[in-house]
Amino acid sequence: MLMPHPATLRKLVGEYEALVAHQAETGAVKADQRAQDLAYTLCVSTGTRDVNLALKKARSHLAAAQGPVAPTPLRPTGPGAAETRGAGEAHGAGEAVA
Repeated sequence: MLMPHPATLRKLVGEYEALVAHQAETGAVKADQRAQDLAYTLCVSTGTRDVNLALKKARSHLAAAQGPVAPTPLRPTGPGAAETRGAGEAHGAGEAVA
C-alpha cells in the first residue's frame, strides 16, 4: 500500500489533533466539516476505515520514518560520464538515439 510522504502525514495528524482538541475545549458537540474531511483523508491515506486506527497507523509510520534518510546519489559529471537527457529534450540532427 502506498503511504503519503511523512511530512504530509505529519501535517494531517497535527491538524486533525489540533482541531479535535479545539473542539473539546469549546465543547463542540459535533465535528465540523474540516474535521470530517481530515478524518476521511487520514483513513484513505492509511488504508483504514476508523480515524482512531488511522491515527495509530499514521503515528507508527511516522515513528518508522524518523530514521536517517539516505542521500540522493549525484549524477557523475566530467570526462567519461554518461550524458542523460531530461524528458522532452530533443536530439539534435545527426545524433544517434541510444
